[in-house]
Amino acid sequence: NVEQVRQIPQQPRAGASAAANLSFEIEVQNRFLQFLENFEIFNESDAQGSSRGAGVKIYLQELTDMVQNERQVLDVNYDHINRYDNPLVEQAIEPFFYRVMPFLQRSLKEFVRKHFPDSVVGENGMDREFQVAFFNLPATIHLRELRSDHIGKLLCVSATVTRTGDVRPELLSGTFMCLDCRTIIENVEQQFRYTTPTVCTNINCGNRTKWQLMMDRSRFVDFQRIRVQEASSEIPAGSMPRTMDVVIRGEGVDRAKPGDAVRITGSLIVVPDIAQISAPGDRTEMVRESGGRSGFGGEGVTGIRALGVKELNYRLALQANNVEVPEDDSGELDFGPAEQDKMARLAKQPDLYQRMVESVCPAVFGHVEIKKGILLRLLGGVQKQTTEGIKLRGDINICMIGDPSTAKSQFLKYISSFLPRAVYTSGKASSAAGLTASVIKDPETGEFGVEAGALMLADNGVCCIDEFDKMDIKDQVAIHEAMEQQTISVAKAGIQATLNARTSILAAANPKNGRYDKAKPLRQNVDITAPIMSRFDLFFVLIDECNDAVDAAIARH
Repeated sequence: NVEQVRQIPQQPRAGASAAANLSFEIEVQNRFLQFLENFEIFNESDAQGSSRGAGVKIYLQELTDMVQNERQVLDVNYDHINRYDNPLVEQAIEPFFYRVMPFLQRSLKEFVRKHFPDSVVGENGMDREFQVAFFNLPATIHLRELRSDHIGKLLCVSATVTRTGDVRPELLSGTFMCLDCRTIIENVEQQFRYTTPTVCTNINCGNRTKWQLMMDRSRFVDFQRIRVQEASSEIPAGSMPRTMDVVIRGEGVDRAKPGDAVRITGSLIVVPDIAQISAPGDRTEMVRESGGRSGFGGEGVTGIRALGVKELNYRLALQANNVEVPEDDSGELDFGPAEQDKMARLAKQPDLYQRMVESVCPAVFGHVEIKKGILLRLLGGVQKQTTEGIKLRGDINICMIGDPSTAKSQFLKYISSFLPRAVYTSGKASSAAGLTASVIKDPETGEFGVEAGALMLADNGVCCIDEFDKMDIKDQVAIHEAMEQQTISVAKAGIQATLNARTSILAAANPKNGRYDKAKPLRQNVDITAPIMSRFDLFFVLIDECNDAVDAAIARH
């Protein structure tokens, strides 16, 4: 296919003419429209798209579904466009995504206008804004690997959401009226801040400052800022977790909640660091000093060399194009034929339960009863609801109490290493706000928001708390509600909210005097309050007995 192998025009360099820039971007727009019109697959399971023969034009079907559901986002499989037109991806979309994204959206609008002309104009008489959302990128980048050479490129980032902001309208392009001569100036693009026209277009006016925004003729879009943090498994030893703000627009807002492990497709952008500029302290400013001999002015300021690089007041952020959130745990899992056959063979084995117990933390010798309890906790109970609407939790809370060096922490580390939504924390280093939720002030907007703690991040998962007996009493009180009602109530700084914490606690504690005293009951051996003990379903006592045969078996294991 000659059309597919034709190269994109040479991307313009610095100093290129406006016509050269436009030809590059118009070519990208036309090629992407051809992809939407012509890409075909033969059936649902066909992974190889082809233009030969009679196939199904999948994006025409996607467009029909989008219009019928009154959506404005078309999901595009990155693998499809890469196979159909590889030069378009390698020379334009991937390296210059931030620049060509408006032209891809124009292609989608032409695609809609051709097949559904009535859907282009909205209820207010203005054209609707359609968005292209890419998914299924081949490579995923960690937050720690993002550098300045990724700015403007298309990339996919995996991270965990820790904070979500409010959804508010954002001005995309404004229509302004000059207050001096009443001239209307349309389509003024907003560049990360409120941007007014430079000068009035009326040659007899010359106004630069007096403008009025015409809201009925301006374009707004839903806007949300969330904060993501790299997953605990990706943090190198001895390093602090990296965080980054993500800007979401359109239908992607309110899709992710705190604690979700998400894949974000978008481009890296640079925004002014408002908090750093407004923070108290020394400021790096331009100062013209008179140096040298008297009567002669100094050289003035010559760039970074004179300013220093102490504070540049910019930071990286991620502008999301698509946010992929994993399906809810209640949804059905899609297993392949090979996996189904393997599970059917396993189900017929008479010793299946014993084999599953032995596969829990296989590095630990013995402790069969504890492994059975952890296995039952992983499978979980059944959440029930009474006729009055009262919910009874189905999650199982487990507490292990025992002498030092009896593999309590090994169980906790094992569970937190392979479960998708598991959080590991230590009792002495955890506060009440760190475990439940904290109310913090946004440095940019000045508004208060809720930041998720360990129990919220482990929603529908397990929260492993080591050294549980060394927690302060006031911090233990904070998890009473989360363990029984599985909610967290916050009433601070004008925020009143009840948040979900559908998690189970797997705790490990030491006895009061260092070693467990068999002559005393369990209650007198632990330094845990009675209300907390009543919320644990299973207690396991681990005693380090002096037995040569057992110690030799542990060493051989």
